[in-house]
Amino acid sequence: MEFTLNPDGSLEPSSKDENQEEKTGDAGGAGGEPEPEPEPPRGGPAPIIGAARPEPGVAPPEAPPGTPPGTPPGTPPGTPMAAAGDLIKESSTANFVADVIEASAKVPVIVDFWAPWCEPCKQLGPALEKLVREASGLVRLVKINVDKNQELATQMRIQSIPAVYAFKDGQLADAFTGALPESQLKAFIGKLTGGAQSPTDTTLVEAKAALDSGDAVTAGAIFGQVQTQDPTNEHALAGMIRAALAQGETGRAKEMIDSLSPELAQKSEIAAAISAVELAQEGKESGDVADLRGKLEKNENDHKSRFDLAMALYAEGQNEAAIDELLDLFSRDNQWNDEAARKQLVKIFDALGPADPLTVEGRKQLSSMLFS
Repeated sequence: MEFTLNPDGSLEPSSKDENQEEKTGDAGGAGGEPEPEPEPPRGGPAPIIGAARPEPGVAPPEAPPGTPPGTPPGTPPGTPMAAAGDLIKESSTANFVADVIEASAKVPVIVDFWAPWCEPCKQLGPALEKLVREASGLVRLVKINVDKNQELATQMRIQSIPAVYAFKDGQLADAFTGALPESQLKAFIGKLTGGAQSPTDTTLVEAKAALDSGDAVTAGAIFGQVQTQDPTNEHALAGMIRAALAQGETGRAKEMIDSLSPELAQKSEIAAAISAVELAQEGKESGDVADLRGKLEKNENDHKSRFDLAMALYAEGQNEAAIDELLDLFSRDNQWNDEAARKQLVKIFDALGPADPLTVEGRKQLSSMLFS
């Protein structure tokens, strides 16, 4: 898309749709014949034209103390609006060319068109900011309040918000409307960056490699560095919990878990780390492996001893043997103790992760038993 720079510094697309009449009003519908009000799908983007806004004379709710100027409503207090290198910033019609078009010659720039009265914007804005911070400089985010920049919204033909435009090398590269889930936002950013790995991702890979190699101290330090820069990074938080567990500091791991918000605790990576801590604690309380094997030699249908043996084996790092004992227990009595074998297998699979070969094979065997 080509753009024309107006004398006042605003930006206007130079190519117009021949079948569409040129607009004379702003994003609020002032001037000329009013356009038909868009009919967005339920849960989709909010229309600008004719959309419900605060009553005239009623001030919008004040932001919590300490909130940076321009922070969209719904952003958690303390969330930074800009990271190193001014990755996230508010802009305007006058500064759009410098902040977006010229800046996109160096790094892709994502533009978030939003408004304080737009409910989907409150979901999308913080999610975009989080991912841009995680990208650590691979992309930048510019936020445009359409109520304060209606001329720009009209020139960019914004019909509903949230609307997100991505610019690269001075040109419009991609766009979408509505509040997308995080997975689709990641794909959107990945397409812009050509799948390049951010410095944060590279650091997390280094930390995980250290943890996998048994160097939990180094891993914990690296995960901690990432978490300092991005306090809600689920991979860093989960890594810190696992590093503490690997060092035998179960108490410190529990303290970290207790400090998490309910939302963070439910994140998949963190939930898996929490499962690992719970399993480690259960394993320590299960008893001695040799003693438990002796009980099973006397009575192979001693389900409690077999369950405890599985947990004791897991505590010793014998994950495959632990899974085998639980599968054996499930095959003998799948309803024992309120399906304890199945539930414990699921917890172990979560702790190991979906890509672990033991998880893949274990889930396959469990499924065959469930549906046989």
